[in-house]
Amino acid sequence: MSASIRLGWVRHGLTEWNKEGKIQGTTDIPLSSAGEMQAGRLADRLLREGAVWNGVVSSDLQRAWRTGQILSERLGIPLLTDKRLRERSFGQAEGTTEAERLARWGTEWRRLVPDQESDERVRERGLEFVEQFCDRHPGESWLVVTHGSFLAQMLKALETGADETLIANVSLTILERRSNRWIPILQNCTAHLDGDIKV
Repeated sequence: MSASIRLGWVRHGLTEWNKEGKIQGTTDIPLSSAGEMQAGRLADRLLREGAVWNGVVSSDLQRAWRTGQILSERLGIPLLTDKRLRERSFGQAEGTTEAERLARWGTEWRRLVPDQESDERVRERGLEFVEQFCDRHPGESWLVVTHGSFLAQMLKALETGADETLIANVSLTILERRSNRWIPILQNCTAHLDGDIKV
């Protein structure tokens, strides 16, 4: 895996459950109208910046897929899906608010929910995706639309040094592989949502 490749990691747009503070995990919640607007704003930014993106690859969960579809259509590039980009399964915690999780499992709920997918398993499938995708698309640049907890684990697994906390909806994090190291070019950027778009 030595050829340079650039991956633009995008967290999906806003959903009603995001707004309500509910954990989604693999529960297949659609984008809200605000989430669709956010995806459009990111697409407009990418068009304005003019960088070449060869395509979009997305989680198959509809909130990510629809975000990817909006990017694909506006940029005129192909859209692929890959189940390995799905959000972590949070088991019994899915559909609960923070207050409900604290009441049921306490402050250590992230460790104590019994049937959730482990960090190790999330990283394993994520790294498998990255290695295979990079082998198939050497020298290219792709947008990768996924989920907050999954993306946080990938930033750790790829040893980027990037801050993996509080990854915002429709944020853009660009990583470039150079000599088998992943270098963060842009981290958790939402300039397209506040009008401060730098080109």
